[in-house]
Amino acid sequence: MINAKTKLIGLLGHPVEHSFSPIMHNAAFRDKNLNYVYLAFDVLPENLKYVIDGAKAMGIVGFNVTIPHKIEIMKYLDEIDENAKLIGAVNTIKIENNKAVGYNTDGLGARMALEEEIGKKVENKNIIIYGAGGAARAVAFELAKNNNIIIANRTVEKAKNLAEEIREKLNKTEEEVKYSGLDANLDGIDIIINATPIGMYPNVDVKPIVKAEQMHKDMVVMDLIYNPLETVLLKEAKKAGAKAINGLGMLIYQGAIAFEIWTNEKPNIEVMKNAIINHLNLK
Repeated sequence: MINAKTKLIGLLGHPVEHSFSPIMHNAAFRDKNLNYVYLAFDVLPENLKYVIDGAKAMGIVGFNVTIPHKIEIMKYLDEIDENAKLIGAVNTIKIENNKAVGYNTDGLGARMALEEEIGKKVENKNIIIYGAGGAARAVAFELAKNNNIIIANRTVEKAKNLAEEIREKLNKTEEEVKYSGLDANLDGIDIIINATPIGMYPNVDVKPIVKAEQMHKDMVVMDLIYNPLETVLLKEAKKAGAKAINGLGMLIYQGAIAFEIWTNEKPNIEVMKNAIINHLNLK
């Protein structure tokens, strides 16, 4: 029950109406009997600069951060965790003792979801990641630790800058971390990851970033989008007989890590997952 002692956590993004985060986090709070509530806040880019000061004044515990604020929010924080600093993006904020600290749980969340789906560690693979924004950065830094990656982006300069940054920070070669436009050659690619908003609700009927004829049955295709659960990209993957993975697992695992940062308690992963599944079944 919400009362005067209820602690508030929120999602910062624009747009946010597609988000399942309030559903899974509020279910996890109830399961642990924690007096917290999670809300989604649609924050326009020009208003982002006011959020942290306002949150401190109101006693808000923290936030998740989603598109398009994961990089921009960093300039308004008091401290940034080493992993988030390495990645150059923040998706989780904890406010304590009037200090806002930024973290990034996206990369590890994506790895955990990917490895759960394929049933083994992701290492020594050739991976292409579409996008160069906050989510792409986190996933690229995490997977570049023990795989060869290509950053593919509509603006090639952004892909080049991210690839160079990863090489420098992780001490990788040009062979290990490459970059390209969206028309990248997929020969020899084992895993495709979409970290762009292409295909995200409400724009679900767009042209897929990769078509079935560019894929094969031994490929793994992961879309970080979770609404809809089957994007245009994943439909193409299924046509090709490839392993299709939606963004639900990453959402849950990155959320579980964030939950622990805010509350110092581990959530029940199944409770979080079932809350979303039940919500989708009711729709």
